[in-house]
Amino acid sequence: MGVLVFAVGYVVALVPLICAPMAIGLAAGARTDADGVPILGAEVDTAVALASLAVALPLVLLTARLIQLRPPGTVSSVVGRVRWRWLGVCLLLALAATLVLFGLDLTVTAALGEDVDDSATWASMPAVLATTAMLLALVPLQAAAEEYAFRGWLLQAVGTYVRGPWLPIAVQAVIFGSAHGWGTAWGFGALLVFGGATGWLAVRTGGLEAGIALHVVMNLASFLLMAALDQLDSDQTLTDATWHTAVLDAFVVCLYAAVVARLARRRPLETVSPDRPLWTEPQPQVPTYPAPPPLPTHQPTDAPH
Repeated sequence: MGVLVFAVGYVVALVPLICAPMAIGLAAGARTDADGVPILGAEVDTAVALASLAVALPLVLLTARLIQLRPPGTVSSVVGRVRWRWLGVCLLLALAATLVLFGLDLTVTAALGEDVDDSATWASMPAVLATTAMLLALVPLQAAAEEYAFRGWLLQAVGTYVRGPWLPIAVQAVIFGSAHGWGTAWGFGALLVFGGATGWLAVRTGGLEAGIALHVVMNLASFLLMAALDQLDSDQTLTDATWHTAVLDAFVVCLYAAVVARLARRRPLETVSPDRPLWTEPQPQVPTYPAPPPLPTHQPTDAPH
C-alpha cells in the first residue's frame, strides 16, 4: 500500500514541477523547439531535473508517517533520526574519496592517450556563481532523496519479507541502476556497485548517512565542474562511463565503504534498533474514582435481646 501511495504521490508532484516552468517560458515568449516546447536553458532544465528527484524526499517521509504509521525518522537510521555528527565525518571521507577519484581518472585518461574535449570553455563568473547557488541548494536534496528512496524505503520494504540483508541490497541496487537509464555496460556496472556499496553501508552502519554523504559530494563535484566548463547541457552521466572511469569509480566507492565500515566499528555507533519503542501513541486517559468506604458489618454480641 505504501509503495502505491508513494508512486501516485510522486507522479502527482511531478506535474506542477514540469508544467510550471514550461508555462512561464511560453508566457515570457521563450523560443520553442520543433515540438513546441519552450527552450529554457541548461540551468533551468538542470534545476527542474534536480527538483523532480528531490521531491521524493518529503514523499518518502510522509508515506512512512501517514501510511505505515511509524516515525519518519526511522527511514533515516535505527535511532529514528539523522546522526549529524556521523554525517559530518562521512562528508569529509566522501570529499577525500571524490578528490582521489577525479585525480585517478585524469591520470589514467592521460596515460591512455584519450582525446580530451577541446570544446569546453570556462563559463563567465556571474553565471558560475548563480549556477553554483542553485546546485548547492538542490543537489543535496536530490542525492538525499535517492538515498531515502532506494537505500531507505526500498531496502526496508524488501527486507520486511526476506531474511538476511543481501537480497534487499541486491534488489535496490538493480532498480537504482535501471532508474538511471541505459548507457554502457561498464556504466551500469558502476551504478550497481554504487547502489550495492551504499546499501551495504546502510545495513552495516544502521543508517543512511554514509550513502548520503558520498552521493551528495560526488554529484555536487560533477555538477560544479560541468557548470564551470559551461557543459550543464551535456547528457553524459555515469551511465555512459568508459571502462576505466567505471572501474575507477567502483574501486573508489568500495574503498570508501571499507574505510567507513572500519571507522564505524571503532565508534559507539548504533547499528540495530534499540530495545525501546521509537513511537508511542498517546494513551487514552481513563477516569479514576476514589474507592467507596467499606460497608458497616454487624458485630455479634452476647448481650440479651
